[in-house]
Amino acid sequence: MKVLLIEDDPAMQASLQRALERRGMRVTCWGEGSRALDRWQASLPDVVLLDLSLPGLDGLEVLAQARAAGLRTPVIILTARGTVGDKVIGLNTGADDYLPKPFDLDELEARVRAMDRRAGQSGPALPIGLDRSPEYAGLRFDAESGAVYCQGQPLELAPREAALLKALLQRPGHAVGKERLFEAVFPGESEVQLEAVEVVAYRLRKRLQPTGVQLVTLRGLGYLLKASA
Repeated sequence: MKVLLIEDDPAMQASLQRALERRGMRVTCWGEGSRALDRWQASLPDVVLLDLSLPGLDGLEVLAQARAAGLRTPVIILTARGTVGDKVIGLNTGADDYLPKPFDLDELEARVRAMDRRAGQSGPALPIGLDRSPEYAGLRFDAESGAVYCQGQPLELAPREAALLKALLQRPGHAVGKERLFEAVFPGESEVQLEAVEVVAYRLRKRLQPTGVQLVTLRGLGYLLKASA
């Protein structure tokens, strides 16, 4: 597994590189933000570990540029900024996980390997919203009206439920991570916690019961749509 570590503290950088390489990972290091995107594109890592407080360019800006450039590599933010607001901002910008400093190396390894497994099982990540009017197993999201139809009949959904369903319809049968769903359901809402996705998913699951399509929870991976047999 290839890991790109973007961290400006030399001692922390060296310590993490040694620890992860002992665990069988290949680690490339970079210490400042201004050319971090170039290094990211050149190294094609499986997982990126990103510090936020970088010289030259802030880590959030690096992440935003990477996502805008179409880089879908899983990103774990490593930072001393550990408030809920900071976490939400990082996840909204496109991070997949968040680990505040100081952290346990065993936990970091577990999260890196989980990110790598998730990426491998889900296949290449597609940007949510790629298909404007996705459909699956009789369910269809109409982009013009924002309505959802089941077998041609309107399905009564609240706006957040419809947004969650639309995001899931982009990849039916494949898991979509909670962070990605949060971006689709709560865009730009920095005061909302990630766990709010679970509440919307619970409501949507009940709405879908008569349709023959199940909303399945995969622990550690996210949610997926599955047509009933």
